[in-house]
Amino acid sequence: MSFAIRAEELSKRYRRSAPGRRLQTLKSALLGRSLAAGAAAEETIPALEQVSFEVAGGEAFGIVGGNGSGKSTLLKLMAGILRPSTGTIETRGRVAALIELGAGFHPEISGRENIFINGAVLGLSKREIAARYQQIVDFSGLADFVEEPVKNYSSGMWVRLGFAVAIHTDPEILLVDEVLAVGDEAFAHKCLRRIEELLAAGRTVVFVSHSLALVEGLCSRVLWLDRGRVRAIGEPRRVVDAYRQAVAEQEGREHREAKEERERVEAGIVEAPAAPQGEVLRWGSGAAEITGVRLLGADGAERYHFACGEPVVFELAARAASPLEDFVFGVALATPRGVEVWGTNTDLAGFEPERFDGDARVRLACPALRLAPGEYLVDVAVHARDGAPYDYRRKLIGFSVTAESRGVGVYFPEHRWEFEGRAALRPRSER
Repeated sequence: MSFAIRAEELSKRYRRSAPGRRLQTLKSALLGRSLAAGAAAEETIPALEQVSFEVAGGEAFGIVGGNGSGKSTLLKLMAGILRPSTGTIETRGRVAALIELGAGFHPEISGRENIFINGAVLGLSKREIAARYQQIVDFSGLADFVEEPVKNYSSGMWVRLGFAVAIHTDPEILLVDEVLAVGDEAFAHKCLRRIEELLAAGRTVVFVSHSLALVEGLCSRVLWLDRGRVRAIGEPRRVVDAYRQAVAEQEGREHREAKEERERVEAGIVEAPAAPQGEVLRWGSGAAEITGVRLLGADGAERYHFACGEPVVFELAARAASPLEDFVFGVALATPRGVEVWGTNTDLAGFEPERFDGDARVRLACPALRLAPGEYLVDVAVHARDGAPYDYRRKLIGFSVTAESRGVGVYFPEHRWEFEGRAALRPRSER
């Protein structure tokens, strides 16, 4: 199959002037005779380095990576918004880029007028826009507001209109950059159905998202960018699992470094940093406190990435300022989006507290943690039996899980398929 997009040794660098050398006006440059000096003082910031790949026509191609890894820059190069510093990128077919939806909207005019302007920017003639106008409005769900100035739209309405216009340009190549995270759930489902319709019609889709489950379910191949370089490219499960493991290992290092920093602060070696502003993730009376949490594998080593069904130990380090006879230790797991996965505590497990005085270690051992592939966060607590918190810590650490098979949800029970009668199936690996 012929390619739709091809990149060869693609690099993109941005210019940045050295501190103190940024010119404010042309007059200041001429008076200071600093034009040549200012140019010499510039430095370049690499956004992409030696990136090569090929996307086949009709393929759903995913791109994953952390913030600042070069994903959006790569999409802008595909769309022709940016030009490469070195290397080449070639596209075959009409491109629609869902990168900054509604970026060309004029806030003072109506949604209807913006549809015609934005459609023209995306390459449609006035006649083509008029023929598709009602479809665009129906898809956006903004029929009651289409005559209102766009400045009165919410951010979600803005995205709805921008997506509706772009998706109706009938592109041969569709570039999607994290736009589905802005709209509501129903609209996101509608957008995904439309993308699947384009794929069924043989169109090419390049999809960038931090939702790894979405990338894994939609795409046939995935590219992992890390600091502007290709870290891996191939089958979605393999690449996504490798990315999850790298993220988990990084979070594990950060957790250990934070723990070491707290120990230095407690020892008086360094001063405590200023308390961060934002969401309160810890509360309680302080009668007892959680001083640390670790995740351990079967060998007792600290880990933050597991395969589905592996044994996991949640180890809590705790301290009671004065003797306690009323205390409960608890552990809970949730997804980054706040879906509660599982939780338990010593009271629910039938343990009666006797005495807690000074330092202690508490371990919750799971012989087989059967979670679906994804990222999970750990909450820990020590509290009274009536629920009054001594120390409650939310989202204290995270870990990731991978699995060889796929499924839906967060629970992955051990299972097998059986067939009788006139239904013959064989494992995909045997084909």
